[in-house]
Amino acid sequence: MTPERFDIYDDQQNWIGTSLRIEVHAKGYWHRSFHCWIVRDEGEQRQVLFQRRRDIKDTFPGCYDITAAGHLTAGEQLQDASRELEEELGVYTPFEALTYLLTATQQLQGEVRGVPFIDREFSAVYGLCLNQRLEAYVLQPSEVDSLYEVPLDDLLALFRNEIDVIQATGVQTQPSSDHAADEPERIVREIRATEFVPHGTAYYTDVLEALYHVPKE
Repeated sequence: MTPERFDIYDDQQNWIGTSLRIEVHAKGYWHRSFHCWIVRDEGEQRQVLFQRRRDIKDTFPGCYDITAAGHLTAGEQLQDASRELEEELGVYTPFEALTYLLTATQQLQGEVRGVPFIDREFSAVYGLCLNQRLEAYVLQPSEVDSLYEVPLDDLLALFRNEIDVIQATGVQTQPSSDHAADEPERIVREIRATEFVPHGTAYYTDVLEALYHVPKE
């Protein structure tokens, strides 16, 4: 498998070359990413979906995160990066159907299995209203551990520190077996803000507030 290469930039978003993914995160080069948050309307209440990252991820394993997201590989444009919806969730939708929300400039760091990383990203954030059940999503086993939904009001209250915990309903990735076609069982978990990737309180509150304005499907 050919190692991933990313376009890299200076802090003013000027392109300066390309580098291997492992070097980008080891040396903290600025690069670009695509975020998409999916919402679902249930009567008058809007639900928001988010995933739990696989424990094998090289950054923030096991954390809760954006519904679907990914880096732009070298030469990719945002229109190409919307492939993440198809790859991670089995969602086929044209890029034009997404609603642009904001662009976030983020500097995150941590350590995974003894290896430190610095993740500096310019992230274009989009929203999509998709009124389908959790069981209809086809989760990518190598990337997504499970997919959850919770009232948008509740998740926003969590990141505003108005509540300490939310109760989210989810489905887990189906194993590759003869039973993979069976409808997955729903799971319920109590989740705290500290269990999400630390994009920052402002990121979460700004994005979640913007999701109220994503057009209905």
